Amino acid sequence: MRILLATSNPGKIREIEAILSGSGFEIDIEPIWLGDIETGVTYLENARIKAASAVRLSGRAVLAEDSGIEVDVLGGLPGIHAARFAGPGANDAANNAKLLRLLEGTTDRQARYRAVAVLSLPSSDECIGEGSWEGSIATAPAGDGGFGYDPIFVPKAQSRTAAQLSRDDKNAVSHRAHALRQLVEHARAAGII
Repeated sequence: MRILLATSNPGKIREIEAILSGSGFEIDIEPIWLGDIETGVTYLENARIKAASAVRLSGRAVLAEDSGIEVDVLGGLPGIHAARFAGPGANDAANNAKLLRLLEGTTDRQARYRAVAVLSLPSSDECIGEGSWEGSIATAPAGDGGFGYDPIFVPKAQSRTAAQLSRDDKNAVSHRAHALRQLVEHARAAGII
């Protein structure tokens, strides 16, 4: 089944393509970007908003995903605001720097990545997958792989950041991998693929 992606994030595109390889989904090369329409208050709401908008524009099956990182001592922040944590137009380095500043002197650095993926069809049917990846926030960035908060996120039972893991290792255990694999299982059970 051919699907469109409702994202313009090159890191997400690479990860989604790799994770869905051999799943029965084929991703069109040209993803749909909808602008900044993440007005929901949960990952699921944001993913549904993006997916529904892209289905209306394209008339095709669309995969949308929303994700973020949640830090316990910050009450779950940055959460759904992870991409804009340091302000509108902020890049990954600025977001990471702000998070590290907020955690200076803090020993409780427990955190998790969360992701919700939604496949929306023109028929209004949908499949949903959710995933999380437990870990903690490092005291300084390390590694040049991945994107987003990967240079400062240390997965549970690891001594390296997500940015220091190989792409295959990360895609085997990440929040996005869990969400997309769950979505594929639901799509198969529903006879979509």
